[in-house]
Amino acid sequence: MSVTKAKTIAGIIIPDSTIANHATELLLEHGTEFIYNHSLRVFIFSSLNGERKQLKYDPELLYVSSIFHDLGLTPHYSSPDKRFEVDGANAARDFLTSYGLPKDQLQLVWDTIALHTTIGIAEHKEPEVALMYSGVGLDVMGEGYENLSDANREEIITAFPRNDFKKKIIPTFFGGFEHKTETTFGNIKADVCAYMIPHFHRKNFCDCILHSPWKE
Repeated sequence: MSVTKAKTIAGIIIPDSTIANHATELLLEHGTEFIYNHSLRVFIFSSLNGERKQLKYDPELLYVSSIFHDLGLTPHYSSPDKRFEVDGANAARDFLTSYGLPKDQLQLVWDTIALHTTIGIAEHKEPEVALMYSGVGLDVMGEGYENLSDANREEIITAFPRNDFKKKIIPTFFGGFEHKTETTFGNIKADVCAYMIPHFHRKNFCDCILHSPWKE
């Protein structure tokens, strides 16, 4: 695939450590150009939000989290029965464990990836978790778009093009969990199933209560 490998974009330094480079290699090997560009934009958007809010965070851990956050959608990392966010989080934890990172950093990266679509919770956790959530929200739904300068916006999408993102991202999501649509129960990806599958029947929490084996 043809991708941009830059050292600095919009004033944000792209981590160039052994861990960061190895993570990037895995994304290039198992992901797609579309996911690569999205993941790099997410890192930059997340970092810009961190600078704007003057938050202290670990750029390398945020970068690895960005690289792995959608790898759970790919055949190599996708499980038959777990949410794709959890697949990506597990893959990142396994990857970082091989480098001997301490448990608190492993857990932080796991949470950052696993919660990146969890509205109402992720934004209240550690800076890396909250920033990742904000970066994904900015790239996918335009949340905080007004905080980007025209110059930064142009530099970022020139380096990492969106390439008809609005039309491609929903099928990309769906392709990662169409074999396990039950994993979207209780989360926003059920909306993707409803969009992609005619007459999709969502599992309903109230039905789970009313049809439980309890007598009353």
